[in-house]
Amino acid sequence: MKSEEFATARHKPMCTVLYGRLLLCVLFFTLHSSFFTSTCFAQFNTDRLVMIGRSALYYEDYVLSIQYFNQAIAAKPYLYEPWFFRAVAKYYLDDFAGSEADCTEAIERNPYIVNLYELRGLTRIQQKKYKEAIGDYTKALKYAPDGQNLWHNRILCHIHEKDYAQAHLELDTMLTRWSQYARGYSMRAEVYMLEKDTASAITALDKSLELDPYDGNIWAERSIISLARSEWKESEEYLSKAIHLLPKQANNYINRALARYNQNNLRGAMADYDAALDFDPNNFLGHYNRGLLRAQVGDDNRAILDFNFVLKLEPENLMALYNRATLLDKTGDLRGAIRDYTKVIDQYPNFWTGLQSRASCYRRLGMTKQAEADEFRVYKAQLYKHLYGTQPRLNKKQMRRRSDDDLEKYNQIVVADEQEMEHEYKSEYRGRVQNRKVQIELLPLYGLSLSAQRATLDTQRSKLNPLVEAYNHQRGVRRLYLSNAQRSLDEAQTNAYFAYIDSLSVVLGQRDSSLFTLHSSFYFQRAIAYSEIQNFDSAIDDLTTYLQADTTSVLALWQRAVCQSKANDFNAAQGTDVGMKTANVIGDLTAAIALSPQEAYLYYNRGTVYAKRADYDRAIDDFTRAIELDPTLAEAWYNRGLSRLYSNRQQEGISDLSKAGELGLYTAYSVIKKYRK
Repeated sequence: MKSEEFATARHKPMCTVLYGRLLLCVLFFTLHSSFFTSTCFAQFNTDRLVMIGRSALYYEDYVLSIQYFNQAIAAKPYLYEPWFFRAVAKYYLDDFAGSEADCTEAIERNPYIVNLYELRGLTRIQQKKYKEAIGDYTKALKYAPDGQNLWHNRILCHIHEKDYAQAHLELDTMLTRWSQYARGYSMRAEVYMLEKDTASAITALDKSLELDPYDGNIWAERSIISLARSEWKESEEYLSKAIHLLPKQANNYINRALARYNQNNLRGAMADYDAALDFDPNNFLGHYNRGLLRAQVGDDNRAILDFNFVLKLEPENLMALYNRATLLDKTGDLRGAIRDYTKVIDQYPNFWTGLQSRASCYRRLGMTKQAEADEFRVYKAQLYKHLYGTQPRLNKKQMRRRSDDDLEKYNQIVVADEQEMEHEYKSEYRGRVQNRKVQIELLPLYGLSLSAQRATLDTQRSKLNPLVEAYNHQRGVRRLYLSNAQRSLDEAQTNAYFAYIDSLSVVLGQRDSSLFTLHSSFYFQRAIAYSEIQNFDSAIDDLTTYLQADTTSVLALWQRAVCQSKANDFNAAQGTDVGMKTANVIGDLTAAIALSPQEAYLYYNRGTVYAKRADYDRAIDDFTRAIELDPTLAEAWYNRGLSRLYSNRQQEGISDLSKAGELGLYTAYSVIKKYRK
């Protein structure tokens, strides 16, 4: 994850525990405000502005959401909700200082809202202001004493402050109140481990596992004790259970590789390093240790690639330099080896092994003078061993900590200075993409866009359509594109769309009612622009107005259905019943199909809407018709495959997904793998 961690990965629950609560309040706050005049949109309702901003938050378009909250704040700076929601957006953009400042503004306007203190506490944690975060959680607990997440996060802050006595006191209180809270015992184990009381830590972890044997993080934490005790077989078993429950955490694979390596299972260790680097391609320990293993089994060229990567991350890492030097030496790149040996020797002039190796390279290149100089330095060192010490024989099973820079340990497996835990919180609420578990979901509807975007990311195909192309050949219109991707806008793009909408609003505001039909196309253009900035309600209003002038417009019916579907997704996430609105979506698509029965994308869209409401038979019929009209429409194959899987037609579903993968939707293969398992 690109942002700074809450602290060590061991304490990630403090961040993740709040994600669900944080988005809960984003999705469920009820706002009350009145109308004001907007420079962009004439008379606008503040409630609606904030609601549109929340919709942009839901679709993870944080820069755009900030624009809406800015307008609401400018109109009514005394309301706390826009300040809070803007703080949420800034938090997701890693602007923790800005988010903290907005939370403070919101608290000044309404100091009785628990979520404000929760978010500000989290922003302060990200800035390592643990004492201030403790103050926020204490204040929040004053208003919500039964907030389990608040207790959890405050205890972790005490742990960061090394106030273990207070952490124990609060854990006692917490576990008295919630005696079945497995993570509480896990946290107690962490405190015991930090106090070096391993026996008590094991007891606490065993209790945690008794309460929740399906928490992979607890199994991973139990394995750390076994690793510290060199109980390799037991630690491998614990880590295998953790990986089964949390298959995408790289550190678990790194640790299991260590356990397997110490049991002489080199093949298994190599497989674990490969898996870890699949999930975390920049993992230092993964590349370094895999390079050592590859060198050990004679895979020198690929070992060099691993050390090349390590040296990109840490160009002055002498251990990696020396390992690469020995590998370059073995593979015949003598000048490259000399370059790396020299960098190491410059830092450690009396490193005998390095001097001997560099002398050997010099001799093979015919550079006798340089070789003899190195050999003489080694000879002198050997005469005075009492000055320089002896070089110990190396045990291949020895390990060194990452901070250990003893060159004599250059070929030892590296372990982290402190074993750290990664925790994952399962939230049903929408969070940052990089923090969410990947779900198997239907691909989205195709709609109209003012910008050329890729379709579904895996296909990278430009979607052309006769209806869209016919529209684009009209004079005085901006070119439209067909896409099912939701693009996040930067500030410049957002402002450009606001300006474009404003210019269309000026024209429509000055129109002559007798020229309604002539000017109605401006409603259509403005609706597409509203769609780009996720103002779906305004887009629907403009499309409805446009359809009064042109009741047979397939594109208007099509886009109104898409906008209503997206609005439904947001409203459904708040618990709103969208059954009637979904019927409107199907009605618009059905009317469009009647006007253009050869349009594959309309059947695809309607099939997707049916599938979302679990009407799989109708969905499959529509996807089948879309495929008949356009056999290359990979998204239709994919969604039909999922619909068949969901309706227990596994063989047919896998066949459809296979075809989708063949057409370029490569994520289909991961779905096939999961369902076959």
